[in-house]
Amino acid sequence: MNKLKRFYPHALAVLGFVLISLIYFYPVLQGKKILQSDIVQYTAMAKEQNDFRAEYNAEPYWTNSAFGGMPTYQLGANYPHNYIKTLDGLIRFLPRPADYLFLYFVGFYVLLLVLRIKPLKAFFGALAFGFSTYLIIILGVGHNAKAHAIAYMPMVIAGVLLVYQKRYLAGGLLTLLAAALEINANHFQMTYYLLILLLVITVYYKVKALKAKDFDHLWKSAAVFVVAGILAIGANATNIMATSEYAKESTRGKSELTFNADGSKKTEATSMTYDYITEYSYGILESFNLISPRIFGGSNSENVGTNSEMYKYVVAQNVPEDQAKEIVKGLPTYWGDQPIVAAPAYIGAIVFFLAVLALFADNRKIKYAFLAGALVSLFLSWGKNFPLLTDFFINYVPMYNKFRAVSSIQVVLEICIPVLAIMGLQTFFKLDEKEKWTHLWKSGAVSVGILIVLFLFKGSFSFAGGSDAYFMQSYGPEFVDALKVDRKSMFSADLLRSSFFIIVAFGVLWFSIKNKISERVAIIFVGVLMVADLFFIDKNYLNTSSFVSSHEVDEPFVEAPFDEAILKDQSHYRVFEVSQNAMSDPRASYFHKSIGGYHAAKPRRMQELFDYQIVKNNLEVLNMLNVKYLIQTNEKGEQITIKSTGTNGNAWFVKEIKEVNSADAEMKALTKFDSKNVAFVNTNEFKIATKQFVKDTTAIIKLDSYKSNDLKYTSNNPNNGFAVFSEMYYKNGWNAYIDGKLTEHYRVDYALRGLPVPAGKHTIEFKFEPQVVKTGSMISLFSFIGILGLLGFGIYTERKKITNKE
Repeated sequence: MNKLKRFYPHALAVLGFVLISLIYFYPVLQGKKILQSDIVQYTAMAKEQNDFRAEYNAEPYWTNSAFGGMPTYQLGANYPHNYIKTLDGLIRFLPRPADYLFLYFVGFYVLLLVLRIKPLKAFFGALAFGFSTYLIIILGVGHNAKAHAIAYMPMVIAGVLLVYQKRYLAGGLLTLLAAALEINANHFQMTYYLLILLLVITVYYKVKALKAKDFDHLWKSAAVFVVAGILAIGANATNIMATSEYAKESTRGKSELTFNADGSKKTEATSMTYDYITEYSYGILESFNLISPRIFGGSNSENVGTNSEMYKYVVAQNVPEDQAKEIVKGLPTYWGDQPIVAAPAYIGAIVFFLAVLALFADNRKIKYAFLAGALVSLFLSWGKNFPLLTDFFINYVPMYNKFRAVSSIQVVLEICIPVLAIMGLQTFFKLDEKEKWTHLWKSGAVSVGILIVLFLFKGSFSFAGGSDAYFMQSYGPEFVDALKVDRKSMFSADLLRSSFFIIVAFGVLWFSIKNKISERVAIIFVGVLMVADLFFIDKNYLNTSSFVSSHEVDEPFVEAPFDEAILKDQSHYRVFEVSQNAMSDPRASYFHKSIGGYHAAKPRRMQELFDYQIVKNNLEVLNMLNVKYLIQTNEKGEQITIKSTGTNGNAWFVKEIKEVNSADAEMKALTKFDSKNVAFVNTNEFKIATKQFVKDTTAIIKLDSYKSNDLKYTSNNPNNGFAVFSEMYYKNGWNAYIDGKLTEHYRVDYALRGLPVPAGKHTIEFKFEPQVVKTGSMISLFSFIGILGLLGFGIYTERKKITNKE
């Protein structure tokens, strides 16, 4: 009975998390889904892959629907023996996105319990963390992998803390499982940021152990983490190995070209330039919107309402009131340093106030580790606005330069500050009356004082946004003036709003000091206020209007007449949708095999072909890529199709192989060449003995059957020949077979496959057989067996302890 009573509050907390997750996202109970922009793009990119699964009940690991062809490793590929993914599916049993919100809550609740926070406070702390606006808005735009990884972060931290508390078995097992789930979420940028925080926490505990000369603890904790790390990584081996393999061939990898598309000399070897990495850098002063949401305008699409200056301006321009109301629902009020912001990264005024209280009142030194983690996160999020630190990390810290959108490292801060807040709330009620008052007024003075200083310095801000020049040119100076007035109003209103919440929370805690209300009532009041503060800000950016029917999400693109016309052609070809964002628009990939698409890590060679050749209207490159149809916009703004008459088809024989000795020379050679008769090969990588061939008019090579991972051709040539295939070369998986015999093939024309074909009639087959999947899957299997063994040992050990006590 005592055991049941002990678990009763936790069961209630979990039930509360389930109910709150479903209530917040209640349209999911009606079968609706959020129309997430990133998921729309993913749906297009993964269409061929999903169709393959449905038809063959197998995994292709390759798709030809985007960028001319790429592995599906980062498109939700399913791997054999990925039992961690199965476990994750069991934990996330709620409909999406309620499952991620539930996971936020549970993970943070576990972390707070490990920090010895009482269940009621931990419950409200978990809600405050989960309703942090950044965590909610990423669900709205479809950053599901990011949300997934963030949700498991607190649980990993909890396991690490348990180990450092010398609870090696429980901590090791929790670290192992949480880390395996974290890696499985497949957002390595978030996992990398988690490691930075864990490094800070580890330094704190290692210094503490060294001071105490507790060397036994040092090696034991290190051993636990090594075992946990090896098994967690091993359980996800296939994904990690496949991702690492593909990354080298993607825009995240090193380019071999030493010149830019404009002919200038390259100063950086990857497509991840300094400007690209730091494009989304948080403004230093903008950081104050962590405690007052819209002081920098909120978002690029803000509803300013009918009492706004902009509404008055629009109505004054004789715009009907109904239209004016629609206009002011989505105004670019954001005036910070980042290009696009969907919502402010607000952690809550009361959360900040309680975190300050922890710094004054809590005597546990672990608070400094969380404070240091928050500060490192904040400073790094400033990116190019704090070059001293950012440049050091980009140039010297391993892997840091592989990730962009540096502002997203604030997720570490969004974990650390709520942790400090709940630590502060719990410590407050342990103090005597004098200490309570001293720490309370100091925390209130600091928190409200910051807001007052911001208000007093209001006149020193310009309230000018980066896009204002465009709006001034398009709509006139009066439009921008009205926008600035509304920005100023939001600045003042939200400072007052945050001050109000802090003062009310301050008042509740003061009443508890005076014994006007009990501790439990005070905790509930403060907790409800803390969550309500965040809840109502979240609802501005993600609400019922964000949901649509499941059909609109599952089939987000409507087949246009030109798509229908193209699809009547049953041969195998590629489509190029000509637009300014051709390499960032996946629409064509939903219906066709496209050379465009959307992905954070595009195939590097396809991106380079686009930048160096296709944008310069090099039709010969389009011909070699088998682009049969171009979708263009005519003078009337209508989309039309143009059928190419010069495409090379699926495969062709060439007369000559020309050798070049560098990637630069290979790319330059494509500027003007006869793709039907000549192929270029880089001799630094490939050696082909025969260079000249007789191209007989009777020679044929044709595609007989198509699967995304299996292409079969028939060749009939009276002479030995060299065939070029309009398929992307990818050495790590594609194998060529002539009459069933494995035959070496080569990369030609910078990105395509080339194959010597002997005279006569032959069957040629290209199969995608990635060894990395086979090897990784076996490692995953054995690692999971190891995990089960350790879990069994842990359960046996705990049961033995209980038996001995009894």
